[in-house]
Amino acid sequence: MRQEIESAVGDAIRAAEFLKAPSSLLFIENAARLIADCFRANGKILIAGNGGSLCDAMHFAEELTGQFRGKRKALPAIALSDPGHVTCVANDMGFENIFSRGVEAFGNPGDILIVLTTSGNSQNLFNAVLAAKEKNLKTVAFLGKTGGKLSGLCDLEWIVSGFAYSDRIQEAHMAAIHILIEMVEKQLFSLLVQSESFACKT
Repeated sequence: MRQEIESAVGDAIRAAEFLKAPSSLLFIENAARLIADCFRANGKILIAGNGGSLCDAMHFAEELTGQFRGKRKALPAIALSDPGHVTCVANDMGFENIFSRGVEAFGNPGDILIVLTTSGNSQNLFNAVLAAKEKNLKTVAFLGKTGGKLSGLCDLEWIVSGFAYSDRIQEAHMAAIHILIEMVEKQLFSLLVQSESFACKT
């Protein structure tokens, strides 16, 4: 078992090191600027994903509506995760429309849709991006493997390649999300008090 654990740890480290690639750094920088500009213009972000990526979407949103590194005003972010909405749309209109319907309900021109998917092939996320483009939202994709059919569709995209399974890709996605939120806070709140007493306790 020890050998298998060491191999898994090595893969986790390799996933983290993927963040140091120039393409990764550029994506985080550009995404942070895009999101900060959206908030400055009184826009909001919508975030969607399936399974573990939906959990990451919810975590992404709460770090913005709550707080991350320090005390500051709430930032408008919605994870498209409401179970009533999801089950209603899935039952009546098909699971492939659960997120596009959310975009239709909440998205306005100038907002941002962020999709998280390790394969890039989820039809409900593909449909959500199309709906976002119809409503003039900006789109950002956190992808994995080859990027799937979402590759090349969004305004900004990041593909975590070289991993066969979703777990390592999601770990890289979440690390990037945390860094991205930190950069957004630095842009919007330059006098943010970095005090441990203000930090969100989880």
